[in-house]
Amino acid sequence: MTASLLRSRLVARLLGCLLLLCAGLGLNPVQAHEMTIAELTVRESAAGDYFYAWGVPAKVTPVSEDLSLRWPEGCEVAGQSVRCGPQGLYGQLAVEGLGKVYSAVLLRVHWRSGESQVITLTSNQPQTRLFGGAKDERGAGEIASAYTVLGVQHILSGYDHLLFVISLLMLVGFQRRLVMTITAFTVAHSLTLGASALGWLTLRSAPVEASIALSILLVCGEALRQRETLARRWPSLVAFLFGLVHGLGFAGALRAIGLPEQHFSVALLTFNLGVEIGQLLVVLACWLLMLLAGRWLRASRLRQPLLYATGGIAAYWSIARLAAIMS
Repeated sequence: MTASLLRSRLVARLLGCLLLLCAGLGLNPVQAHEMTIAELTVRESAAGDYFYAWGVPAKVTPVSEDLSLRWPEGCEVAGQSVRCGPQGLYGQLAVEGLGKVYSAVLLRVHWRSGESQVITLTSNQPQTRLFGGAKDERGAGEIASAYTVLGVQHILSGYDHLLFVISLLMLVGFQRRLVMTITAFTVAHSLTLGASALGWLTLRSAPVEASIALSILLVCGEALRQRETLARRWPSLVAFLFGLVHGLGFAGALRAIGLPEQHFSVALLTFNLGVEIGQLLVVLACWLLMLLAGRWLRASRLRQPLLYATGGIAAYWSIARLAAIMS
């Protein structure tokens, strides 16, 4: 039996084990890029009286076991009812426990006047001020801070986006053209993120998620090839085309969070800025790891196993997401 055949069989067995491991660990292949967001609905039933309810939990246990609410001063809570008296729901509402199980809370307030309000709370900004009505008096600075952190959290917790960036790094290497490749990816996903947020472009999430997984698989396959390919000659073009799809994935997370009517453009721009900051942090971390690994003579041998591992995970996601479309 030849050495190449033995190597092929070994790789096949390793990939099989990797796919079984992914399934056993419960890695969510369909929504790997989504942040864990809890939904909280508050509804005004009468003047000063409110009813609140958590949405469907992201895990088996109720949301209330992982998050706790601190209502404005003067409000009395009995079960899921809140009585705030003549002043109404006025003051600071805070959520404790953010950043552990849940990345953010999407607060929906339905006022008796018929108006509604959507506010996003994060571990960086776990509280908001309510004014007894739908008027949102948060300033541009407060909005910018919250949505920048949300963007960073999204890219760092979005495993498929991270794997795509890492596979691009292994395709291009830390060369001068890496700057153009990352810039092309940034421009592309910024375009589709903005277009989707403004309502100009709308696609179902299932095909987008499947395309994101396939993009990782294809880049890993190109990086494993020895001969010169289109992806090797023009990595920035490949990054741009796939970046258009990844931008729609970012837009899906942003739709789940919601954008405030006031300072809409500030929230959109700073969320995208947060994504870029997180992306650059990943590139910086990979560069530092490469410098450290450079002292180890056998470090270059890790490239191929890493590509096979990344491609194996992407293949698992691709199959599961394509099956979700057809089901």
